[in-house]
Amino acid sequence: MIEGHGDDLYRYDNIKMNFSSNIYNGTDLSALDAYLCTRMAAIRSYPEPSAASLERMIASECGISPDEVLVTSGAVDAIYLIAQAYRHEGTCHIMQPTFREYEDACRVFGYQEREDSTLCWLCNPNNPTGDVMATEEVIALAERHRLLIVDQSYEDYTMAPLLRPADVVGRDDIILLHSMTKRYAVPGLRLGYVTASAQVISRLREQYRPWAINALSLEAGKWLVQRGETAIPDLTSYLAETQRLRAMLNDIEGIEAQPTQTNFFLCTIRQATAAELKEYLAREHGILIRDASNFTGLTPHHFRIATQSPAENDALVTTIKQFQKTR
Repeated sequence: MIEGHGDDLYRYDNIKMNFSSNIYNGTDLSALDAYLCTRMAAIRSYPEPSAASLERMIASECGISPDEVLVTSGAVDAIYLIAQAYRHEGTCHIMQPTFREYEDACRVFGYQEREDSTLCWLCNPNNPTGDVMATEEVIALAERHRLLIVDQSYEDYTMAPLLRPADVVGRDDIILLHSMTKRYAVPGLRLGYVTASAQVISRLREQYRPWAINALSLEAGKWLVQRGETAIPDLTSYLAETQRLRAMLNDIEGIEAQPTQTNFFLCTIRQATAAELKEYLAREHGILIRDASNFTGLTPHHFRIATQSPAENDALVTTIKQFQKTR
């Protein structure tokens, strides 16, 4: 699905407002930039083969053992690593519509899709819907499968209760995925980690490729964890702005913005396709949205929006109204 993700800025040369990526865009990363400039000598040597120093820091932050943490090159790296490690189990079930990489990873390693499966994949909060499954429902889902993989990449983008690493390390049927990319708004660094029981982590390490984390990403990860600041300084206000944006979009004839518990949500457009709306906004106004038609179970009329600043949100609503007048 390399060409199927959002945030495809590379296709355009005039984007001024990006609603396509779910990652918060208002983070000041200048201090990280300055720090990395002082660590450039790290590229002259091989990094740690397994990012053990960062794993120890994450474990300390989570209150678990380093044997219960595995740092990966983003959450997607973890998804393929898990699919590879459990490939002999043979069957999987994916809670759709959701992030396409679970499906792609399972296809690569020869899984058969069926509901009474060995492995179950859950994105929680879910991309692209913004739904959050209650923790007691997640536990009940785990009890119906040999292994439940819960991708909590957007855990810092919701106020809803979620499973914590300490909740799962004592059991062998749940794996949690975490995204430093999302938490710190650094998608180019490709950093994520897995928390699970020591037995599960040991199984994943058997498939782990050496030097998966490059030297500068490792330096950045340790600096970010040590600082302890997430990307969004005021999540309450940010989510309130999300609801304001949803309400404005729902006031537009022919547009429906679905409920969400995060900063992003699905919309449908009736009189056009999402692709037509996306191209109009990008070419005419420098605004990028996510055409969500390639999510399994969705249609050519679905698109996804991630909340930006109030001024940018107002501009998006205005331009969509203009598009609707041309229909």
